[in-house]
Amino acid sequence: MIDAVERKIEQYLGELNDPYVFGLYRNLPHGKRLRTKLILKIAGSALKVVKTAATVEMIHAASLLHDDVIDDAYTRRGQTSVNADKGNKTAIMLGDILYSKAFFELNSISPEVAKVISNAVVALSLGELADVRLSEHFHTNRDAYLKMLYQKTASLMEASAEAGAILAGKNRQAYRQYGRNLGIAFQMIDDILDITEDSKTLGKPALHDFVEGKVTLPYIYLYEVLEEEDRTFLRSLHKKQLSDDEANWIKSAMKKHKTIEKSYAEATLLIEEAIALMESLGEHDLTNIAKAMIERKF
Repeated sequence: MIDAVERKIEQYLGELNDPYVFGLYRNLPHGKRLRTKLILKIAGSALKVVKTAATVEMIHAASLLHDDVIDDAYTRRGQTSVNADKGNKTAIMLGDILYSKAFFELNSISPEVAKVISNAVVALSLGELADVRLSEHFHTNRDAYLKMLYQKTASLMEASAEAGAILAGKNRQAYRQYGRNLGIAFQMIDDILDITEDSKTLGKPALHDFVEGKVTLPYIYLYEVLEEEDRTFLRSLHKKQLSDDEANWIKSAMKKHKTIEKSYAEATLLIEEAIALMESLGEHDLTNIAKAMIERKF
């Protein structure tokens, strides 16, 4: 059924009668389609469900296009990003087109679904802004980081699960919580993999988050346990192109103080809560999606 969602997205974009826009979208890397999988597993394959999944994927793609411009990213999932290839203006406008068309199509699906997803995009935008502000300086504000992470990443996952529940007539609060936990854990794992995996696996330079200014959970936990001299050194590396020695120092310090393990345990707890919730509802496929999330290598 994922193919049906892909066809629906292409139908929506074909209706714009703009071959250039259609071609730009066709060249985007599609990723895991996790939000689509959630919606289909929760709500089945009726036309309204397929349409909902299509709009969510268009919104997600739009957010990534804007994110790459904000981050000056040159790659996306191992491919040259649109902003690097065609320029920031094209990337921004393609994102705006995807957002606008998705919102237009949402109106024909369900007022309640449209409200849930639109509200998630507001949160997503607030999270993007918070991410920019937090990246300006080295910080150790765990609560601010988790709030940003929820808004920027988990809000759309949460809305996807809730929208599926609405369409299927299921307990929307239970599925909303499942999606929220899944989304937060997903980003936590991403943040960990940025440190533990190599550039080839990531499709971008390793430790790139810290170079961009992002102080994620492993760095926050590391700072908490370092002596003052090492804290000063860690702060000095923030938003800096790291040498091999500096990158190895960070990784060695995290290994010594087990901050990766601590961060991973926090993500695992969220996934275990999500699994328990879905098991109580007999949703074994959603349990498997959650398990795959915590076990992935990227």
